[in-house]
Amino acid sequence: MNETRKSVLANMLLAAVALFINGFGVYLTIHADFGASPWDVLNLGLSNTFGILYGTASIIVSVTILIIDIILKEPIGIAMFIDAFLVGKAVDFFNYIDVIIIPKSVIGKIVMIFVGLVIMGYTQYLYMKAALGCGPRDTLLVGLDKRIKKLPIGIISILLLSMATFVGYLLGGKVGIGTLICAFCAGPVMQFAFISVKFDAAKIEHQRLSKGIKVLLGR
Repeated sequence: MNETRKSVLANMLLAAVALFINGFGVYLTIHADFGASPWDVLNLGLSNTFGILYGTASIIVSVTILIIDIILKEPIGIAMFIDAFLVGKAVDFFNYIDVIIIPKSVIGKIVMIFVGLVIMGYTQYLYMKAALGCGPRDTLLVGLDKRIKKLPIGIISILLLSMATFVGYLLGGKVGIGTLICAFCAGPVMQFAFISVKFDAAKIEHQRLSKGIKVLLGR
C-alpha cells in the first residue's frame, strides 16, 4: 500500500473526503447544543475568547499537538496534516451553510449527537484505511502511553480529555450532558463501526511522512 505515486494520491483523496465528512459529524455533535465533546469544548473556548472561527481554533490546537508529536518523535504521516487543517474548516463550512435545525427536545439532541458519532466512527475507518498516519490527538495519546508506563492508556486518555474540557470551560466553551456522551461513547461507537466493516486498525502500517514525500517525488 502507498508504494506508488498514484496510490498515495488516491489515499490522500480518500483521507481528505473522509475527514471532510468527519467534520459534518463533529458539526452535528456541536450543533445539537447539548455540550460539545472535550476537544471541541477547548476549540469553542478558544473561538469565543479570541473571536476566531471554530476551524481556526481547531487548527491551532491540532498544529500544537502535532508539534508535540514531532518532539516526542512519534511517527508522522501526510494524512495527519490533512486532519489538522481540514476537519475544523469543514465544521466552519457546515456552520456557514447552516442547514440542520437544532432539535428542541432532549431526545432529539441526543439522537443528533449519536448520529454525529456514528458518522465520525465510519469516516475514521476510511481515514485510517488510507494508511497515511493517525490523527494528531491519537498519536499524542500513544506517545504519552509509551512514556507514562505507570498509568494505563485509558487513564491517560481520561486525563487528556479532562484537561481539554477544563481549559475549554474556563475559556467559555460549552460543557453539558453531550460532553459526557461524546467522552464515553465516541470510543465504543468507533469500535462498533470498525467491527461492522471487519476492520482491524492494529494491522494497518501507516506510511511515514518522509516515505510518502519520496514516493510522491518519485525517489
